[in-house]
Amino acid sequence: MKKTGVMVVVACALVAGCGDDNPTGPSASTPLVFTAFINSANEVPPVANAESTARGAAQITFDVTRNASNAITAATVRFYFQVTGLPAGTIIVGAHIHPGAAGVNGPVIVSTGLTATSPFALSAAAGEFTSGSVTVDPALAQAIIDNPAGYYFNIHTPANPGGVARAQLVRIR
Repeated sequence: MKKTGVMVVVACALVAGCGDDNPTGPSASTPLVFTAFINSANEVPPVANAESTARGAAQITFDVTRNASNAITAATVRFYFQVTGLPAGTIIVGAHIHPGAAGVNGPVIVSTGLTATSPFALSAAAGEFTSGSVTVDPALAQAIIDNPAGYYFNIHTPANPGGVARAQLVRIR
């Protein structure tokens, strides 16, 4: 799993090196990429059970369509995350984007589709998950692009239904 974690960090660094300086977003053909290095200590309240060593990384990619005025008219998001430091066999029952600054909890606004009835089970103490495209309201996509630090990504388990590992979004491209 260490190899997978290193590959995620390297991939995120490579993508970050290809970023641009446009604060509102590049053309419609260029995806907008965000990352979040999740950790159980970032949860509110911090995790204090056997899952307290959870950590990992998420890459969240927005594909947007813009009109002639450069306004977003359609958006989808794809999720990739890897997690480690959990007990073998842990079940991930949610992975989402929420509004909220560091230390503030907020409601789910974009979901990967993981639920208690459609979970992701770790085969060991680590694992990785990829989702298909999830439709996002264009205004919400623009709000996240404008202020990624005002949003966080986290994952949930049955032992920590409020969240087991979390981090603020950072735009890398």
